[in-house]
Amino acid sequence: RTYELRKTVLELKYSYQETIFLLSKAAEYRDDDTGSHLLKVSSYCRTIARAIGLDENTVDNLYYASLLHDIGKIGIPDNILLKKGAYSREEWDVMKKHTIIGSSILSSSNGEVIKMGGMIALTHHERWDGSGYPRGLAGEEIPVISRVVSVADVFDALVSKRVYKDEFSVEDALSEIKNCSGKHFD
Repeated sequence: RTYELRKTVLELKYSYQETIFLLSKAAEYRDDDTGSHLLKVSSYCRTIARAIGLDENTVDNLYYASLLHDIGKIGIPDNILLKKGAYSREEWDVMKKHTIIGSSILSSSNGEVIKMGGMIALTHHERWDGSGYPRGLAGEEIPVISRVVSVADVFDALVSKRVYKDEFSVEDALSEIKNCSGKHFD
């Protein structure tokens, strides 16, 4: 019986994790220009979270929850989400709503990881100096896990080639992140 119970618990955990991966894949499916962005961000989050001393349960939850940071992009119209050039002010205002959409999709969950994903979706574009969005949170008001996702998200964006920019070297990306410390980042 103990074996069967453990097996059932492990199967449920696997199903839960698989559901998170599939949800993140659904979001990335609409914008395949970013490639494996979500998986890379998730891996970077795990590394950063361990390096700053977060407990292993938080590290594991963050690994899965961070996969959902851009889930709200499924609610952004294609003409904006898939645009190859710069956004107009109005388009940028619509694009920023992915944080609120993602939070509204995930936050009603009773699951710890999906709830964490909702908080991350809402707050991963907040900035240490308060100039981020959607709520203009600053400093310690921003959850530490969202601060981790922010660094990982920006790092991956910098080291990845996009239609609008060449990739940075790892050294240049790290230098840029350090230069933004105290403004964009903790």
